[in-house]
Amino acid sequence: MRFLKYPFMATINNHLIAYPTPINIHYAWNFGFLSLICLAIQLITGIFLAMHYTPHISYAFFSVEHIMRDVNFGWLIRYLHANGASMFFVVVYFHIFRGLYFGSYTKPKQWVWVIGIIILLLMIITAFIGYVLPWGQMSLWGATVITNLVSAIPKIGNYIVFWLWGGFSVDNATLNRFFSLHYLLPFIIVAMSLVHLAFLHQEGSGNPLGIESNSDKINLFPYFVVKDFLGLTFFATFFATFLYFYPNILGHSDNYIEANPMVTPTHIVPEWYFLPFYAILRSIPHKLGGVIAMLCSILILAGLPWLHSTEIRSSRFRPIYKILYWTLISCCLLLGWIGGMPVEDPYIAIGQFLSLYYFSYFLFILPILGKIEKNLLVQIPLPVV
Repeated sequence: MRFLKYPFMATINNHLIAYPTPINIHYAWNFGFLSLICLAIQLITGIFLAMHYTPHISYAFFSVEHIMRDVNFGWLIRYLHANGASMFFVVVYFHIFRGLYFGSYTKPKQWVWVIGIIILLLMIITAFIGYVLPWGQMSLWGATVITNLVSAIPKIGNYIVFWLWGGFSVDNATLNRFFSLHYLLPFIIVAMSLVHLAFLHQEGSGNPLGIESNSDKINLFPYFVVKDFLGLTFFATFFATFLYFYPNILGHSDNYIEANPMVTPTHIVPEWYFLPFYAILRSIPHKLGGVIAMLCSILILAGLPWLHSTEIRSSRFRPIYKILYWTLISCCLLLGWIGGMPVEDPYIAIGQFLSLYYFSYFLFILPILGKIEKNLLVQIPLPVV
């Protein structure tokens, strides 16, 4: 076709139309496409919200109320953005756990996986500073608690906190720089997503069997595009249920109270998608140790390509791993529950046990299991006909 002589159109054709895709991938592979849709929603709604938002401690809270009450469809844009963040994390977490189940972190796709974890880290930072912008009670005190964690760094911690705050407390300078960073970071996420896709398309997509399938591929369009849009239809229905019927259920009611540095909320908790990491942070009695453990709980995922010790990728051929995989899912869900509970017994002890299991899973269970699986593999000769 003549339009393919243009480099841009040829790139579109190679990566979005004629891209060779394994014929046996199923709906678990939809979550990468849905992540792109969520990122687009966050970018578009964020730009429109920024047009009416005022990054000043005296006006930020009321500018959000102005968006909700006075701007045409402002309530819809704001709820799309707030609930869209939750939907984004839901989709990305499913995307990551699908990768864990089917061994998408193994060579030669290790850098696709590592860049994906970097994107997750950028998402967490972006979501945290975005949570501060409405300037409600949970915004102010959440920012105060989390930024104070940096003070655990020996010698230079307090200086970094002072620099982050732009003063001696979370104040107007903090809100301004957080707004600026919250506007900038999504575009960095877009750039990293393109790098993520470039590495993926260089090595080729995986498949449920975890084997090379260079000869058994078909074009991405129209076969898998139709499948992606069917998944998008179900996702849109799920999203719309929260958006129109339960728009505040994933948020915290205290954030509808204007920030007041003189009144501390009874129970300071982050958004639900941070709760597992928050539980790990609280499980370590030492402040610096808790911060290190929380960071390592994310970074350990990036080390998976080098921590695993098996040549089998897919869980379909790893019955023991399949059981252990669901114990990891249960561990993460329980950590999320513990993160929302008060810091008291028995929640402290349960959180410490779950945190220990989380790290043991990646550092000890996976490598040992891989060695056991290698020993169990028996070469069965093919029958001679």
